[in-house]
Amino acid sequence: MDSKNDASLSKESAKQPIIIPEKLFFKIGEVAELLGEEQHVLRYWESEFPMLAPQKNRAGQRTYRRKDVEMALHIKELLRNEGFTIEGARKKLQMEGRGGGKLKVVTPEMASQIEEELQQQRAQIAQPLSVDQRKAVRRIRKDLESILSMLNSEVPK
Repeated sequence: MDSKNDASLSKESAKQPIIIPEKLFFKIGEVAELLGEEQHVLRYWESEFPMLAPQKNRAGQRTYRRKDVEMALHIKELLRNEGFTIEGARKKLQMEGRGGGKLKVVTPEMASQIEEELQQQRAQIAQPLSVDQRKAVRRIRKDLESILSMLNSEVPK
């Protein structure tokens, strides 16, 4: 295989979702294999990202919990796929930890797509109801009025 095929394969594998096995603890080798990274890269990330802090067992081996594996995956996504620097990824993770990650930047392309979807929804809402739909709405209104009447009437003592 040539390097061009290797690059296209790595891009394809980057798009594949990573399934984390149902386990309580993972060894660093297992996490490295899941992420497709070397163990020394994970150790470096631990030194750079305080939110990635696997515990060590009595023998001094790192034991990653599921949340640590998920954090490592998120760090990989930021660094490898989204193009963040270490410092930029650290700041983004810190903002997400404080709830700042809930805000999303909307690009002009996204805004136009959202507007298009809203217009489609408005068009669907503006269409006249069929005869059967009108009958159903009248029946529901009558039932709701009946319930409201019962709620408004005095309860006998």
